[in-house]
Amino acid sequence: MSTVPPPDRSDDDPSSSLSDEQLESFLREAAEGGGSSAPKEPSARARMVARRLREEDEAALRADPRGGRKNQGPPPPPGWRTGPAPSAGGSRKRRVGAVVGVLVLAALAAVAVRPSLVLPDDDGGSGQPLAAETARPSGAAGGPADSGRATSEHPFRGSPAEQWAEGADAIEVPKAKALSGLSEDDVAFALRRTKDLLVAANLDPGVLRGGQPDKALAVLDPKQPELLPKLRRSLRAPDEEHDPLKLFTRFDPAETRLAGDVVKVRGRMTLAAGEPGVVKVNADYTFVYPLVRTDDPDGPVARTIVRRELTLALNDPDAWDVTEGKLVLEKYVSEHNNTDCDVNDGYLHPGFADDGPDGARPTGPAIDPYDTTVPLTPDGSCGRVTRT
Repeated sequence: MSTVPPPDRSDDDPSSSLSDEQLESFLREAAEGGGSSAPKEPSARARMVARRLREEDEAALRADPRGGRKNQGPPPPPGWRTGPAPSAGGSRKRRVGAVVGVLVLAALAAVAVRPSLVLPDDDGGSGQPLAAETARPSGAAGGPADSGRATSEHPFRGSPAEQWAEGADAIEVPKAKALSGLSEDDVAFALRRTKDLLVAANLDPGVLRGGQPDKALAVLDPKQPELLPKLRRSLRAPDEEHDPLKLFTRFDPAETRLAGDVVKVRGRMTLAAGEPGVVKVNADYTFVYPLVRTDDPDGPVARTIVRRELTLALNDPDAWDVTEGKLVLEKYVSEHNNTDCDVNDGYLHPGFADDGPDGARPTGPAIDPYDTTVPLTPDGSCGRVTRT
């Protein structure tokens, strides 16, 4: 409370009945654009309180240029009675500092949620997935720095597949276009059903455990001579001539199972025009399966790599003797790496680091299972892998 009585005090002065605290509150509300209506003619007392507040602000700024008045709200607005407002430089600096602080906190929060943005992931990779493949690679897949042996917690450690996409999402369908007399919708259907076959034959958990690939078989045209009977025969009674592994990925559930639920996948799907009324879809994909022994889930991890090349065709049923909505399988070639050779029981049998000398282990030429620079050939070779 001021000790100097304000001059020119009169009963009709709207501000004469206000205490200093009430008047100060009113002035601050007015500065913020709120509060009650302003008196039409502020009195000398109002001018004195405003002047005192301004002098306190200026003194505080001289004592601490960074802060000014603490917790007192903004200075009163400029006006013909109160004069110009104190400099807002300190307030602007505080606002800039607050914005920078918020940005820093947001960045720290993002790193806390996803450390791989700035740090290598637990598997030793860079944490950045590879861009989708659109053409045949010109060189073999690069490998990560030596980061130790794979474990059930980190089954892709030390493998190029660390940076691959996983599961069905890794099989990206290219944009459809009208081709060879078939509409864009027809071509989109052919692409989608090709993906359905790849997923059902190589990623379906039941099929991987040795189950029947019914969803994959449902994609294929039953009018294609001998194909479906031959495939069903290979599943029912596999042998050297009837090998289901040429189209399907299967492991013996009594022997091995997946280490986790992730399969890494990389490859591409492309379109080609066939004869009039025929669109062909070419697919070249590599699948990496981390496995543990069924009776030793915490034991060593082995990786089996399967590469498949397929060509499927959608034929116009008005011009060709085909089943509408089904695809013709024109070509299927596969390569299986890190599995026993000359075992024709319809299952892949991965090799583990601690395996003994028993078993038909590969003895042929060294093969890099991640090298997809050349097309596959159906030569039936069983080579030694240089890495898994």
